[in-house]
Amino acid sequence: MSARQRIAVIAGDGIGKEVVPAAIECLESIASIHSLKFDFVDLPWGSDHYMATGSMMPADGLEQLSTHDAIFLGAVGIPEIPDTETLWGLLIPIRRYFEQYINLRPVRSLAGVDSPLKAGSNIDFLIVRENNEGEYSEIGGRIYRGLPQEAAVQESVFTRHGVQRAARYAATLAASRAGRLTSATKSNGIVHTMPFWDEIVEQVVTEAGGVELETVLIDALAARMVLKPWSLDVVVASNLFGDILSDLGSALTGSIGVAPSANLNPERKHPSLFEPVHGSAPDIAGKGLANPVGQIWSGVMMLDHLGHHEAAMHLSHAFEDVLAAGISTRDLGGSASTEEFTTAVLSAISETAKVVAP
Repeated sequence: MSARQRIAVIAGDGIGKEVVPAAIECLESIASIHSLKFDFVDLPWGSDHYMATGSMMPADGLEQLSTHDAIFLGAVGIPEIPDTETLWGLLIPIRRYFEQYINLRPVRSLAGVDSPLKAGSNIDFLIVRENNEGEYSEIGGRIYRGLPQEAAVQESVFTRHGVQRAARYAATLAASRAGRLTSATKSNGIVHTMPFWDEIVEQVVTEAGGVELETVLIDALAARMVLKPWSLDVVVASNLFGDILSDLGSALTGSIGVAPSANLNPERKHPSLFEPVHGSAPDIAGKGLANPVGQIWSGVMMLDHLGHHEAAMHLSHAFEDVLAAGISTRDLGGSASTEEFTTAVLSAISETAKVVAP
């Protein structure tokens, strides 16, 4: 019997309140089969909390989260609140306080999910996004507000430490796969930070050994993802570049609704956070139309990070089998509701229990 693990659950806003309960149902079913013990602790933070209190989470929110083994997030954001408030009031403080410096996003074809690409059935690569610094800094400001010469300045921050640890993680990941690492850059136009990034990534990969490195300009890499996605294995990118490429990757594989992500503290000194790539989708919230795959797949990544590899594989097989059987939500061309798809996954979990359970 495994030790009991505490999971902080922040369903957040919009469809987060629908897909998170769906995924937790699946996780609880998996836990019962694999003799795992989870305490799912609901934290009602997000835009409703902001509207009531003026903040996305309580003043001691980070302290509360620190007592958990992982964080399971749905989505944040509503039209009534600027994105700068919802993102910088919840997700970014969590990522930085808990040193979740790796954002890992799988880009993989799924049976039953049509890609817009003619050769979209053999896509399988990982994007490692540096998650704590880079272009998403708080340094900058605006001057001459309201005047014709008004200006805005935003500073990027790349540290040797930050780039090294992202490159090391990506190189280790590549070594466990096909041994190919692609680094996204723009050193021909961004003349200080990007050459710095290139130099450090090359140093790290050379020291690690056993990994083939190619450095590709971000515009060419975006085109290559569309034209030859099968040529990629692991991609390492700065905060902004990784963010953009991973959304493109989810579109290539059929829908942003199926894309998962993990915000990792690889040393496990702090809790890591798992969330789907999609947003809160206020246009369909509360209608039972949301696709829970991204949230369920994020649950797979959480199980794997917590050391429950067989349970993770079991849950992955279950939702993939349902998709392969032609059951899907509206965004994938199907007709299943959120509840109907979840019920199908729960059935698949039970049906395959005898095959993969320990």
